[in-house]
Amino acid sequence: MPRSRIDHIIVTAASLQDGVDYVRRELGVEPQTGGEHARMGTHNCLLKLGEKLYLEVIAANPGAPHPGRPRWFQLDEPDSVRSPRLATWVARCDYIHALAPESLGKIETMTRGSFRWLITVPEDGKLPLQGIAPTLIQWHSDSHPADALKDLGCSLVRFEGFHPRPESVTGMLRAIGFQGEFLLSPGEPGLVADIQTPAGPRRLG
Repeated sequence: MPRSRIDHIIVTAASLQDGVDYVRRELGVEPQTGGEHARMGTHNCLLKLGEKLYLEVIAANPGAPHPGRPRWFQLDEPDSVRSPRLATWVARCDYIHALAPESLGKIETMTRGSFRWLITVPEDGKLPLQGIAPTLIQWHSDSHPADALKDLGCSLVRFEGFHPRPESVTGMLRAIGFQGEFLLSPGEPGLVADIQTPAGPRRLG
């Protein structure tokens, strides 16, 4: 069966600067400038967390036209981006059409600079299972975004999710053949990432 694994974790914010400031305050490092997602009217900054693994800060791009549809990752919902937060995550696979359940959204083509990928995007812009279930991605580029990022000495040590119905998340992970360590517990929806930094262990979420 085709498998998936963690690709990146996502911090959303009302503005890109707010998100970058949040990461700098919590982790003591500055994410690098990424680029723009023209189809979604968003832009991002990135922080390497390991081989083919990174943190993405994403926000609506005030300099881009509105996409004429709800932006992904609930970026158009004021309550969702009022404060920067670790909102969701993305799992990488090689056969997205074979793996992606309808509940994760439509499979769409996206680009940023030289990078091109397929990704699941709900039409309403909502986060699947309040962000605890991952978005699914399949890269169609020669390299991975993390390959081009500076290594600032940060690595993901532990990743944990909470949901009032953890069996729903478990079922989703099983459906996409997820491989890797993702701890799941009952509770209010939320994610926690323990990250080793040059200044020692830090926590997002």
